[in-house]
Amino acid sequence: MTDTVSAGLPTRVIPSSGEAIPVVGLGTWSGFDVPPGSARYAGLAGVLGELFSAGGSVIDSSPMYARSETTIGELLAADPPRTKPFLATKVWTTGRDAGIAEMQRSLDLLGVACVDLMQIHNLLDWRTHLATLREWKQRGTVRYVGVTHYKAAAHAELEAVMRAESLDFVQVNYSLIEPDAADRILPLAADRGIAVLANRPFGEASLAKRVKGRALPAWAAEAGAHTWNDLAIAFALSHPAVTCTIPGTANTDHMRANTASARIKLSDSQQHELVALLR
Repeated sequence: MTDTVSAGLPTRVIPSSGEAIPVVGLGTWSGFDVPPGSARYAGLAGVLGELFSAGGSVIDSSPMYARSETTIGELLAADPPRTKPFLATKVWTTGRDAGIAEMQRSLDLLGVACVDLMQIHNLLDWRTHLATLREWKQRGTVRYVGVTHYKAAAHAELEAVMRAESLDFVQVNYSLIEPDAADRILPLAADRGIAVLANRPFGEASLAKRVKGRALPAWAAEAGAHTWNDLAIAFALSHPAVTCTIPGTANTDHMRANTASARIKLSDSQQHELVALLR
C-alpha cells in the first residue's frame, strides 16, 4: 500500500472504499478514562488538538474503556475540529439486543448519528454482531465494519473470520515486540482487501522494559528516529498492509512525537535488525 503524502500526515487507502485516512491515529484505552474537572482531563483537549493539527483523524475507543467514549464525545462537542474525525469504536457484549443497545449508546456518547467504524471487540459473539452490523451499514448507521483482537493466541481465529467473512477492517496487535501478525494476518488482509488498524505499537509497556538502558541503532538518527517509540511507530507503518497505527496516549508531547514518526522510513534490513535486537 502506497502512502499519499500531503502537508499533513501521510495517508493510506481503505481497500473496500478507496477512502484515504491518516496513518497515525489515537488509541484511548486508559488515557481517556478520566473524570471531568481533573487535571488529566484538562490535558486531553491538547492531545486531540495535536492529532488534528498534524492532519490526523482516527480515534479508536470501546465501551470496554469505561469513560473513554464519553470523554471523546464531550471534548469534540466542546471544540469541534475543522476536519471531521474518523471515529472507531466497538461492540463488547453478547446477544443481539444487548449488542444493539450498547452500540446505540456508543453513538450517543460520541455524539454522532453514524459512526465511521464499528468493530467486534476481541471477536466476542462475532456472528451475532456481524449480522447486525451488516444491517446497520446498509441503513447508514455505520460506514465500515471490522473485527479486533490484541493477542497472538487469537490470530488463528481471527484469520478464520477474515477468510470466511466480508470485512472492511481488522484491528490486530502488531509491533516490534509482537510482530507475529506479519506471518499470516497482514498478508491475508492485503489479499482480501481488508484495512488494518495496528494496535499496541509499543507492545503496551513491554517496549519500554525491553529497551531500558539500550542505545538506539547507529543508523536511527539518520533515519529521523530519536527514540525507541519513533522506531516502533515507523516499524508498524513499514508493513504495506497496515493502514493506520493507533498508539494510545494522554500526553500532548507524545501525541506530537507519534505523528512526527509517521515520516520515518525503515528498510527491510532495518526492520529485521530491530526485531532481532528486541527478541
